[in-house]
Amino acid sequence: MTANLNERTSRRDFMKTPTAAAIGTGLLGGLSLSPRAFAGGSDKIRIGLVGCGGRGSGAAHQALSTKGNVQLVAMADAFEDQLQSSLRNLKRQFESQPERVAVEPEHQFHGFDAYEKLLASPIDLVILATPPGFRPIHFEAAVKAGKNIFTEKPLGVDGPGVRRVLAANEHAKEKNLKIGVGLQRHHQAEYLETVDRLKSGAIGDILAMRVYWNDHGVWEPRKTHSQVKSEMEYQMRNWYYYTWLCGDHIVEQHIHNLDVANWVKGDHPVRCWGIGGRQVLTDKRYGEIFDHHVVEYEYPDGSRAFSQCRHQPNTWSSVTEHAIGTKGTANVSGYSIKSGSDDWRYRGHHSQPYQVEHDDLFAAIRANRPYNEVENGASSTMTAIMGRMATYSGKEVDWDSALNSQIDLMPERFAFDAEPRVMPLPDGSYPIAVPGVTKAV
Repeated sequence: MTANLNERTSRRDFMKTPTAAAIGTGLLGGLSLSPRAFAGGSDKIRIGLVGCGGRGSGAAHQALSTKGNVQLVAMADAFEDQLQSSLRNLKRQFESQPERVAVEPEHQFHGFDAYEKLLASPIDLVILATPPGFRPIHFEAAVKAGKNIFTEKPLGVDGPGVRRVLAANEHAKEKNLKIGVGLQRHHQAEYLETVDRLKSGAIGDILAMRVYWNDHGVWEPRKTHSQVKSEMEYQMRNWYYYTWLCGDHIVEQHIHNLDVANWVKGDHPVRCWGIGGRQVLTDKRYGEIFDHHVVEYEYPDGSRAFSQCRHQPNTWSSVTEHAIGTKGTANVSGYSIKSGSDDWRYRGHHSQPYQVEHDDLFAAIRANRPYNEVENGASSTMTAIMGRMATYSGKEVDWDSALNSQIDLMPERFAFDAEPRVMPLPDGSYPIAVPGVTKAV
């Protein structure tokens, strides 16, 4: 990765960062290539699910709804109750095709090491859908085990995590593993045609983007301290409200809109500035995350993306992306372009991108076609993390510093009696980032 931020830093250069390469040599060096990635001699693709919450269960349903012979054969989660709930629901959903959900008791794993046991099972593809903080650990292990992967976004919550994913992905390429990343807009016909037209010059050069995920928020905390056995369990049960697990909602949720900005621009930002804080969701049950972020990103060509995300009830709601060009404007999420006499609106087939992203991945596995979405996923993840660094610190943050940051949010030990890095204060509240005080990178 070049240290000169005045030079254009392409996605390709980003993926070749020396730091990532060095980590890869240390952690994954010496791995042998897998001659075949799925069910040798059979057309059956055997699936394992790591992370049995709502998104993981949804991803499993979509994987099992692809064409051909597919079967869910193993499941893993930190919590057995969550695993069993997911399994019951999937069996109900495929009641007319019971052979598709065949997870025997010996292939139902729970605990922090559940993913290792699942990866040792006879599976061909693993779905990674735990809280994002665990993504780099699980991704690296899945690559080492030689499994095809569908991984939810984001791909990490800090610079060390993203570097770990990038390093492992170099070995995934060597092994010819097929990897999909849950940024489903890239599989949505409406977005595909709109972005293609923008890239073909429909509104001229893109001068600015406006991207929003402003809404009322997500689920309320699910457990109280009195209902769990440890602080580790409490934070994991309420994972969305802790930065080491979720990355804050700018990373876990707003990544979709930032991904569209990068897609339209064909690059990632080089620096950003931001403001944010907790103004409405201030109760201690909301953990440590902010309830709003506003970030201005600068791209290598000097253009800007103006980003907002908010979790505040009873406020203006918008989950959209917009582009401003030298010849017109585009409502990217509305699939429409205004450029004088050449105004356009998408009128084609409306796709189901959550399903299509699995259809595309499984088709690539069956045809043994190259398929790897990690570089884009890592770039968009890092864009969101850089924005959080800016809002938490109140400082300007540049891409190189963010990517190569040594701030590691993950606990030193993973066990239910271990302590997360952020622990409650004597009054039960959690330390909150303070702009001007909190370290940026």
